[in-house]
Amino acid sequence: MHRRLVVPSALAASALLAIPAFAASYGPGAPGIGDAYYPASGNGGYDVSHYDLRLKYQPATDLLEGTATLVATATQNLSRFNLDLGLRASEVRVNGRKAAFAASGDHELEVTPATPLAKNTPVTVVVRYAGKPSELKIGGWTAWHRTPDGGVAAQEPDSAVWWFPSNDHPRDKATFDVSVSVPDGTQAISNGVLQSQSSRLGWTRYNWRSNKSQATYLATLAVGRFDITTDKTANGLPVLNAYSKDLGDNAGAARASLERTTEVAEWLEGVFGPYPFNALGGYVPNVTSGYALETQTRPFYSPRQFNNGANVSVVVHELAHQWYGDSVSVDEWKDIWINEGFARYSQWLWSEKEGEGTTQELADYAYAVRAAEDPFWTVKPGDPGPDNQFHIAVYDRGALALQALRNEIGDEDFFAILKGWPTERAHGNAKVGDFVAYAERVSGKPLAGLFDTWLYQPVKPAAGTDGIGAAGVGAEGAQARTADAGARTAAPAQPRSWKKIAATNGVHEHGHERDGGREQEHGHAR
Repeated sequence: MHRRLVVPSALAASALLAIPAFAASYGPGAPGIGDAYYPASGNGGYDVSHYDLRLKYQPATDLLEGTATLVATATQNLSRFNLDLGLRASEVRVNGRKAAFAASGDHELEVTPATPLAKNTPVTVVVRYAGKPSELKIGGWTAWHRTPDGGVAAQEPDSAVWWFPSNDHPRDKATFDVSVSVPDGTQAISNGVLQSQSSRLGWTRYNWRSNKSQATYLATLAVGRFDITTDKTANGLPVLNAYSKDLGDNAGAARASLERTTEVAEWLEGVFGPYPFNALGGYVPNVTSGYALETQTRPFYSPRQFNNGANVSVVVHELAHQWYGDSVSVDEWKDIWINEGFARYSQWLWSEKEGEGTTQELADYAYAVRAAEDPFWTVKPGDPGPDNQFHIAVYDRGALALQALRNEIGDEDFFAILKGWPTERAHGNAKVGDFVAYAERVSGKPLAGLFDTWLYQPVKPAAGTDGIGAAGVGAEGAQARTADAGARTAAPAQPRSWKKIAATNGVHEHGHERDGGREQEHGHAR
C-alpha cells in the first residue's frame, strides 16, 4: 500500500520536477512468487544465485546467530523487495549500504535499499539475524526439530525461514556455502562437501559447500553428536552418513539401510543417468518425527523409518529424488507428481531388481486393492491441491501412471525417457505438462489422454484403460481379457515387497510439527 502525496496546486509543477526519475518506473517486488498452493511462498523481483551462511548455534539454548549473504540479480526495477525470514533481523545491507527493513506477517522481511535497484543489475544483500528456531511457529507449525543434543532443520514444502533469509520457493534455486560454529564435541551437518573444519576457543567451525543449484527447502542443518562414516564412490564422490549416538534400538537398522547408499545410487545411475551432485550420503538424527526428506546430497531420515528393521526401499525413494525433485524441481507445488510419482516408481523398480515383485505385479496390486469408491481415486496426482499434496495417491496412482506409460510406449522409449528427462532438465524446474510433452517427443506418440486418465480424472480408470486394470497390464493382461472378455479376474497376489514399500507410505506425511511436538499429517506452514 502506498500513501498518496497531496501537493498544493501552486507547488505542483516544481514538486513534480523534483520527483526522482525512478519514482514512475521503480516499484516493490511481489511478496510471493506466484505459487497457486502457497501464495506467500517466495518473492518476486529478484533471483538468487548464491547463499553464503555464516552461523553460530548453541545446542544448550537453541540460540542461532547468523550472517547471511545473498548474491542475486534484480529481475525488475526495485524500490524495495521481500525476503522470507522468521527469525529477527538486526541489520540489513544492500550493495554495502545500510537498508531500511521491517518485519511483516509471519515470515516477511521487507527491505528498502538506500538506492533503488535497476533491472538486470547484480545485488548483494547481507542480513544479520538471531533467534531460537524452536520458538518460531507459523500457523501453529514448526519446521525445526529440537533434539536432546541440538537441532535440525528439515521440512517440506518449506524450512528455510526457520534458519536463514531467502527467496523461499523451489523456482529460485542457488548454490550454497554453509559455515556453522558449534561447541567442541558437537558436529554440524549440512549439504554437499565438507570443505574444512577448525577449532578455536571451545568452538568448532564446519564449512559445507553445495556447488549445484539447490532449492531452499532442500537445504538442511543438523547439529548434535553423531557417529559419522565416510567413503568414496567408484567415481570419487565423497560419501558421508551420520547417525545420532542415541538412536537406541533403531541404530543398527538405520546403519544397515543407509550404508547401502552408494550401492543404491550406483544402481539408480543405471536408471536415471549420472548422479547430478558433488556428494552423497544421509543422516538419522534423534527426532520424534516419522518422515524422511530428500535434502539435497544428504537425505534426512527419522529413526521411526527403521522401527521394523532395515528398509533400503526408503533410501531408494530419497535417492531417486536427487534426480526427480532435487536436480529437476517443481515449477509450482502443484507439480509434485514429477517428484513423488517417480520416487515411488523407483521403489517398484528396486523391488523388481531384488526379485520381490515386478513393477507389473505391484501396479496390478495397487490398482486392485482399492475399490472404485475409495477416496484414493478422487485425488488427482497431477494437481492434488495443497491439502492432498502428499496423499498416497500422488505416490501410488502416480506410479501407476508411469506403468501405464511404460506399457503404452515400450521399455526402450520408457527408459530413454527416465534417463533423458533429468539430463535435459538438469538443475532446473519443470511442470507436469513439460514431462508429458517430453514423453510425447521421445516416443512419437500422443500421450495426453493417457496422462489425463491417470493424473487428472477423479475416478478409478476402467479395467484395461491405457493397459492397466484388474485383469493385469501388458500382454498377459490383454490375453486374459481377450480370453474372457468382461469377466472379472481374481485379485492379484500381494507382491513380497508391498509391505516394505507400504512402510514408507508416510515418507513425506510429515507436515510441520504442532506445538508440543505432536506430528500432524500433511501440514503446511503457509
